[in-house]
Amino acid sequence: MFKGALFDLDGVIADTSTLHFEAWKKLVDNYFSVKLPDRLEEKTKGVSREDSLKVILNHLDVAVSESMFQQLLVEKNEYYKESLKAISSEAILTGVSDFISELKQQQVRLALASASLNGPFILEKLGLRDSFDTVVDPSNVAAGKPAPDIFLAAAAALKLQPSECIGIEDSIAGLRAIKDSGAFSVAVGKSTELQTADLTLATTAELKLATICTAFPHEKE
Repeated sequence: MFKGALFDLDGVIADTSTLHFEAWKKLVDNYFSVKLPDRLEEKTKGVSREDSLKVILNHLDVAVSESMFQQLLVEKNEYYKESLKAISSEAILTGVSDFISELKQQQVRLALASASLNGPFILEKLGLRDSFDTVVDPSNVAAGKPAPDIFLAAAAALKLQPSECIGIEDSIAGLRAIKDSGAFSVAVGKSTELQTADLTLATTAELKLATICTAFPHEKE
């Protein structure tokens, strides 16, 4: 039985990833009068705001000054935070509340390992803040996903080894981060690139304690 669960936020707890991309699209339209293609969304999922902007600017083949880069980051976050004002517990993805309840009943410790700087605010809006033992501040880790730093920090904050934890992600960058941290990787989604996880589930509705316990190794080789 694992002792810790390290959660991503966007696309795992609530579907706020679409709000992120809508904010990016609004920003790009305002500044560059360009419509971002939906296919670019996958490349911005699970990574930091800075890395997302780099992906977008590379797609646009646009170079900006450092001061403009920082301004774009701030404005995008303002758009995103505005969209979060209406979020509530209704935004929690199917099955997640029940799964968290199962984990708490078994005294599994919970950590949020999200690249989002708005993680604590979102958990409060969802009514889930008290369910989490710790929330890692992504600004305090050396490298963002796909580096494993945030999952290593989450396990350490729970006073656990990564091998005693599961990590749950819906992005390719996040999955790589979990695998490199040494935690048991649970991927949520239908992308073929997520099939490399230790356990892949099509949707959050399949997040069940019994399912994960069956797949989780009793002993590490």
